[in-house]
Amino acid sequence: MGFERVVQLDGQPSCDLPEGDEIGVSGHGGTSVGAGVAPFSFPYPASGSGATLTSGIVFGDVERKWVATVPAPKGLDPSASLAALYGAKLRKLRIRAGWTQRELGDKVPIAHSRIAQFELGKEVPHPKVSDRLDELLGAGGDLKDLREAIEKAPYVDWAVKYIEYEAKAIAMHKYLSQSIPGLLQIEAYAREVIGHAQPWLTAVEIDLKVAARLDRQKLLARSDPPLLWAVLDEAVLRRPVGGPAVMREQLLRVLEAARKPKVEVQVLPFSAGGHASMGGSLTMLSFKARPDVAYLEGGALGELVRDRATVARHSHWYHSVHAMALPMGPSVKLIEQLAEDYGKCAS
Repeated sequence: MGFERVVQLDGQPSCDLPEGDEIGVSGHGGTSVGAGVAPFSFPYPASGSGATLTSGIVFGDVERKWVATVPAPKGLDPSASLAALYGAKLRKLRIRAGWTQRELGDKVPIAHSRIAQFELGKEVPHPKVSDRLDELLGAGGDLKDLREAIEKAPYVDWAVKYIEYEAKAIAMHKYLSQSIPGLLQIEAYAREVIGHAQPWLTAVEIDLKVAARLDRQKLLARSDPPLLWAVLDEAVLRRPVGGPAVMREQLLRVLEAARKPKVEVQVLPFSAGGHASMGGSLTMLSFKARPDVAYLEGGALGELVRDRATVARHSHWYHSVHAMALPMGPSVKLIEQLAEDYGKCAS
């Protein structure tokens, strides 16, 4: 592992690291003491007491000199996506200004962890935040222009690669925590979801994104469509997105799809209690001649996971949720009942 800098810890807290950073700690002569992810503890052999590194600050009975080594920043590939290009530009401007992520975050103001997410291309800032970053860093409108280019794309930047994988999948297993899967959404429902998620979009921009989402549904109309197995959280069905009339039509669309040979729909009821995927939605994609991948969604973020060990862990999470869901028969009956209830409210 390469390290960007070395920080001397000599009884005084002199290190400033965000929680979650990977740290290596050594004593005199380079003797390895420990390593981990902040916050973590390492033994203090001289006195037998301990010292704890929490968000980069050492607490405890520290009499000897310790060294904390911090990993070099993760490399960025500006060609990977517009979000990655934005992140690379942001990091370059910040370093030129001589500010840490924390210092820049304080000036916006925004949490420094969000600055890190922006620089890694894992999150795109809100337009107002982007404008503030442009102003603070003297970007001359470059960050603002990049942000606008990202916004005008039919898919959010981190979803582009996922869409490519989705088109090649032979099976899709999904757990949806907040909304009906895009492949089953009706136009009115999709318009509500997109409009609420990105309220700064113009009507034309919303139209383009809705059209792109509906176009993806051609996958299920192919002569040999992929298997779609969707586990819907009960909250998805009970949240009246767009009002009762829209929800009734949307649930009828789900029921229509569930009658197809390669579409299965189950409901994870509230009575199931806590489960492994409460942090957001999860999709597992399977292919004919390549390893499975996972796609995670939560709020305004999405992440495509290809590391095999991590994919296996997410697969376990999906199957644990699937095992807690209602069988297909009772699931369909619940959706039918809710569609009927929405119909009564709409009339």
